[in-house]
Amino acid sequence: MQLNLSKSICFFDLETTGINISKDRIVEISILKVHPDGQEESKTWLVNPEMPIPKEVTAIHGISDADVANEPTFKELAKEIFTMIKDSDLGGFNSNRFDIPLLAEEMLRAEIDFDMKNRRAIDVQTIFHKMEQRTLSAAYKFYCDKNLDDAHSAEADTKATFEVLKAQLSKYDNLENDVSFLAEFSSRKKFADFAGFITFNKDGEECFSFGKHKGKRVVDVMEQEPGYFGWLLNADFPLYTKKVLTAIKLRQFNNKLL
Repeated sequence: MQLNLSKSICFFDLETTGINISKDRIVEISILKVHPDGQEESKTWLVNPEMPIPKEVTAIHGISDADVANEPTFKELAKEIFTMIKDSDLGGFNSNRFDIPLLAEEMLRAEIDFDMKNRRAIDVQTIFHKMEQRTLSAAYKFYCDKNLDDAHSAEADTKATFEVLKAQLSKYDNLENDVSFLAEFSSRKKFADFAGFITFNKDGEECFSFGKHKGKRVVDVMEQEPGYFGWLLNADFPLYTKKVLTAIKLRQFNNKLL
């Protein structure tokens, strides 16, 4: 089956030093770019994370400090990676909650203004969990009748994710071969940032989802407690969350000038 695409989509997978979006770094990234005409191109990079890879993490994905010691840093690779994905929607397995937020952090650290405003994201794991409640290896076996022998290799996981999505489209009549539909179907609760610190209320207004101001509109908190904004920018929050907060602050300032 060929995906019905109006623009290219990049399926990607990350291997990292851990699961902390703010602090951990990418050690491997694999991208499979699928064009509307069905043509595919793929690229895999090993990345020097500029920090030690914990032994327990190496035991999972098999990438050690020695493996990446002489590899380029993400900052050195960022422009090449961004060029590959900049005109594309994104797809992955658990990508909405982990891979996209972490990729955004790395891009922002590399001073590339990454955002999702003109992109759609398909999270194949969410589709799978809504339909079957399994892991990627089980999904690959269930949908494709193949064993994922090289699990936790970014390249193998990326290719398996793409194959699983095509098999899901063949299996379920209620899934539309349409990126907008699949992005909406595979989305969870909508957040203004990737990490889920800023959510939307029923009127589509940004609200805090944590702490003492949970449920309150961001603009109200900034108006009533200006110091809170400064604290957030200096605290250990993801860079993308800070970017969103800064955009809200600027919008609020500009609105006052009107």
